[in-house]
Amino acid sequence: MGKFTFNLPDIGEGIAEAEIVAWHVKPGDRVEEDQQIADMMTDKATVEMESPVAGTVREVAGEVGDVIAIGSMLVVIETEGEAGAEPEAAPAPKAEAVEERIEAENPDAGDADGAIAESPPLTKPKPFVSSEVETPRETAASKPDPQTDSQRVSTSLDTNGPGEKGAKALASPAVRARARDLGIDLAEVKPAEGGRLRHADLDAFLSYTGGYSPAAGKRADEQIKVIGMRRRIAENMAASKRNIPHFSYVEEIDVTDLETLREQLNANRGQKPKLTLLPLIVTAICKALPDFPMINARYDDEAGVVTRSGAVHLGMATQTDAGLMVPVIRDAQARNLWQLASEISRLAEAARSGKARSEELSGSTLTVTSLGPLGGVATTPVINRPEVAIIGPNRIVERPMFVSDGPNGSGGGERIAKRKLMNLSISCDHRVVDGWDAASFVQAVRRLLETPALLLVG
Repeated sequence: MGKFTFNLPDIGEGIAEAEIVAWHVKPGDRVEEDQQIADMMTDKATVEMESPVAGTVREVAGEVGDVIAIGSMLVVIETEGEAGAEPEAAPAPKAEAVEERIEAENPDAGDADGAIAESPPLTKPKPFVSSEVETPRETAASKPDPQTDSQRVSTSLDTNGPGEKGAKALASPAVRARARDLGIDLAEVKPAEGGRLRHADLDAFLSYTGGYSPAAGKRADEQIKVIGMRRRIAENMAASKRNIPHFSYVEEIDVTDLETLREQLNANRGQKPKLTLLPLIVTAICKALPDFPMINARYDDEAGVVTRSGAVHLGMATQTDAGLMVPVIRDAQARNLWQLASEISRLAEAARSGKARSEELSGSTLTVTSLGPLGGVATTPVINRPEVAIIGPNRIVERPMFVSDGPNGSGGGERIAKRKLMNLSISCDHRVVDGWDAASFVQAVRRLLETPALLLVG
């Protein structure tokens, strides 16, 4: 038997280390040649590591979440061969082969406000095993005993009162089972009469507490290791908040007419993709940006250089199972509403399915983040560094408003009408963007959204 040491190969230019995000084998497992053994995450992507030989795994480099250097041992595999064979180093795969195995993930994970950690699976409760003392069966020679008959009715008697701490309450198995299902501690329930708890006492307890019991819904604490995409999001968000002096501005926008236009366009769209509100907001942003070039920019704080982009490469924060990713709508300013709708749909699906290419996940100059129907009243999104601004449309709500009579408010009178309102938030890097410029930009976007015919003008 011989041992083969598989060292972590060079998996990308400038990559010095990689994080273990998943093991597919453990010591003692049999592996075949080309079998997937681990997933390694770099600053750019996740790469699947495959075994170059067949054999039995004897040693692995570390646990999920550990970071190991390029060229160091990843696994040791015992192979069939002569004893004492010298360990071999695994050949580095070609760059083209590595690229084909890359799952494109966003190296600049976006706004943490939209990120939702995966919920751990619920722990299945153990079946209840009664701790009651089983009453011995009567034998033919035994005589009936009133005390024994009482024990058959309630298999658990205690001399302490049911309300005392640590005491065992008097209750039938059916009452105990119901209390257990409801998460009620019987020591907290006082019997109405006779010292024995009944179903009516449980009903009274629930009525008094509003159905709440401290024991209800309680489950064991769980520790979830922060690895992979979640670690990248944590690191990027910490760097963004640590290095960028954020400020936020929120404005209320009447989108009643905009929603009417959207419904009319959808009713006559033919084979075109269905319009959501986002393509209309993107169009308004692109039309307003030429007058505010410092908002569509990237800031290299180490070099002290702000690059104002001539094109709008709009990042679109998208929630996926792996975490928040930001696919980029290239040259958004050159696309019409239908083209934007199609590209938004394509990029969102590619991100969620893990098929987005690396070039589709980098190079944004401004980001839009929205929680859709969960949008809330207002948000203060975190900037997608090295950008200098991020925009967050919030949920649309219907409220009464005073509106002017006549076309364009020329009637001279006012009336109360039901209107659709939406708050638009923006967070900016105060080192680059002044408050006046941010507010003026949002007001320009507001005018376009409240006069939606302007969105259709070239």
